[in-house]
Amino acid sequence: MKDKILWIGVLLIIIAFVGLIIWQKNKPGEYDVLAQCLTDKGVKEYGAYWCPHCQKQKKDFGNSFRKITYIECGLPGGAKGGQTLECDEADINGYPTWVFPDGSRLEGPQTLQRLAEKSGCPLK
Repeated sequence: MKDKILWIGVLLIIIAFVGLIIWQKNKPGEYDVLAQCLTDKGVKEYGAYWCPHCQKQKKDFGNSFRKITYIECGLPGGAKGGQTLECDEADINGYPTWVFPDGSRLEGPQTLQRLAEKSGCPLK
């Protein structure tokens, strides 16, 4: 009987932990309005998983980054020097690159304020 209670307790702890992780990933972000507006306007960010500037850009958005249209250019296995066909076709030469529907671009990490100004989206 004690073993059964112990296993039920362990199972409840695991369920609570998984629930906390899911809640943390899906909780609203500070910049959800900006991120959703960028996506709604057709703005795309091209980046690479190994790029430190791209990682910083993601960190700037926090939980709101999940609303950004992000295109991964990095090739599997960490090969630096090549990129995906989609990024080649979009003529991406550096990361991150923000591409706007009118064809204009912002290359390199951008402040959220700059992205808001360029897109006409509210910062918050």
